[in-house]
Amino acid sequence: MLFKQQALLRQKLFVLGSLAIGSVLYLVARVGTLDRLQPICPIESRLPPPEPEQIPLRTLQFKRGLLHELRKGNATKEQIRLHNLVQQLPRAIIIGVRKGGTRALLEMLNLHPAVVKASQEIHFFDNDKNYARGIDWYREKMPFSFPHQITIEKSPAYFITEEVPERIFKMNSSIKLLIIVREPTTRAVSDYTQVLEGKERKNKTYHKFEKLAIDSNTCEVNTKYKAVRTSIYTKHLERWLKYFPVEQFHIVDGDRLITDPLPELQLVERFLNLPSRISQYNLYFNATRGFYCLRFNIVFNKCLAGSKGRIHPEVDLSVVTKLQKFFHPFNQKFYQITGRTFNWP
Repeated sequence: MLFKQQALLRQKLFVLGSLAIGSVLYLVARVGTLDRLQPICPIESRLPPPEPEQIPLRTLQFKRGLLHELRKGNATKEQIRLHNLVQQLPRAIIIGVRKGGTRALLEMLNLHPAVVKASQEIHFFDNDKNYARGIDWYREKMPFSFPHQITIEKSPAYFITEEVPERIFKMNSSIKLLIIVREPTTRAVSDYTQVLEGKERKNKTYHKFEKLAIDSNTCEVNTKYKAVRTSIYTKHLERWLKYFPVEQFHIVDGDRLITDPLPELQLVERFLNLPSRISQYNLYFNATRGFYCLRFNIVFNKCLAGSKGRIHPEVDLSVVTKLQKFFHPFNQKFYQITGRTFNWP
């Protein structure tokens, strides 16, 4: 009997000992695992190397509210210091084209958590008075951002202003340049429509588009008319190519951005070396307004200003045809230079 009790006691002690040893081994293994995982936990250790293409997106998503407060001027200096916010020179600029969709492109790119936009057109490089104020003045016009975000500004007058390419090159010779274009005749009519609306608001008269676009003396296309001249894309691009290689330009299809924006935005994301973050969720078609609006989250939506999508006046078909024939050879050269082809007449 005594022998059986001792054997039973030894068996219980063995089981308890095994359990204790197992628990100790589990704790050792668990602590070892935690030690190995420890460097991943702090935000600082999750930050990638300071390369433009690597963005700490998780830390940016929930901080948009702070950037919004900064734009309204409500954030304190302590918040700026605490969050390591800076005013950066742009790493990409939408240089044109006027009435090509520059505002829509900028607002849509701002959906990306790694992009911060300058709200207003700065006109630094095309305005001699502003340019004379220096690069620090330009930087102060930029929004606050986190160090790994990309600041983008847009001033469509840059594309057609002679001095601008050299000035931007002096600031940053490796900058990314975005050009959004539409079918040249449509763009010219849109350009005219905006000016016409401005004249009408001031109760001023204005010539019909046909009279401005066609030289009455020669009956040929009037290349002195700015709206026509702006649509000769290749002439302006050739001036830029004296300073920047074609690889630093990305051409955006402004007509497609109106009807099917997501593929165009995804191409821009790749050009800017950004992770793909803009999705169909962020874009919804507003049937009342006739174009896409933006959805940042479940509570914040945004549509472009009501001035966008103006109704164009009817233009004499013979003038439209003449303009399309005029632009055709320039368009062909533009396709050849940029490597992007459009279904323009």
